[in-house]
Amino acid sequence: MWQIRKCSAADFDRVAGLLRQLWPNKPTDLKRLRLAWDRSLASTSQRLVCAIDNGEVVGFCSLSIKNSLWNEAPLAHVDELVVAERAREQGIGTGLMDYVIDMAEKAGCTRIELDSAFHREEAHAYYERKGFEKRAFLFSLPL
Repeated sequence: MWQIRKCSAADFDRVAGLLRQLWPNKPTDLKRLRLAWDRSLASTSQRLVCAIDNGEVVGFCSLSIKNSLWNEAPLAHVDELVVAERAREQGIGTGLMDYVIDMAEKAGCTRIELDSAFHREEAHAYYERKGFEKRAFLFSLPL
């Protein structure tokens, strides 16, 4: 049976593999990803959690918390959520999402948000079943 725990530095390689499943068409620079991972682990505003099954990382979720003037309170954002293809449909994604929602509530957040690529229609349906509502478009500008 799988369990959820906070990530450690030792989880990087396994999580990087999951991120490749999440972003199959994105070239990944492992050195830059490792630096971002280390910054995330050291951050007071980010939380990294993983689902473990028989000692193997089978799911990952990252959460950022920021102060929001619009929200007039802390706001949580799910940055990444991925479950290994072979481990899907076992409730792991729901377990990860419930875990970070609880973390956000304990941090004083009054809202949790996420963004999802247009083509991830199954994920959109899942988020809507979880109670998320479509509220905005995300605009992005490479720098």
